[in-house]
Amino acid sequence: MISFRFPLAVCLLLFAVCSLSGCVSRRMTIRSDPPGALVELDGERIGYTPTSLDFTYYATREVRLSKPGFETLTIQQPVPPPWYQIPPLDFVSDNFLPMQVTNRHDFTYRLTPQAFVSEEELLDRAGGIRTQSQLAQ
Repeated sequence: MISFRFPLAVCLLLFAVCSLSGCVSRRMTIRSDPPGALVELDGERIGYTPTSLDFTYYATREVRLSKPGFETLTIQQPVPPPWYQIPPLDFVSDNFLPMQVTNRHDFTYRLTPQAFVSEEELLDRAGGIRTQSQLAQ
């Protein structure tokens, strides 16, 4: 009877230890100057700056910021892992730490005002393009 209870007790103890262990939480915050720009991360809209989101994997992410009156900004933003998330240490930090660790990444981008082109200049450009296309035919 003791031999049957011992494996059960070990399993319950192992389950309790694993359920109490923490993990690594990853959070990214994106800000812009001026605030209120639409943020697209890897082609998916996530909100307006400032905005925060949890993520799973470290990688280079495509961040696109757009706001009326400002140039659209597209950045290939590397999100590097901290030392405790580099293999094989990541297995230990993800599964056996006795507390939760939050890894935060903050990115701030400055948007440039959009250059407005006068109507006269725009018509001159259009005429030049029209002339070039007619010469090419």
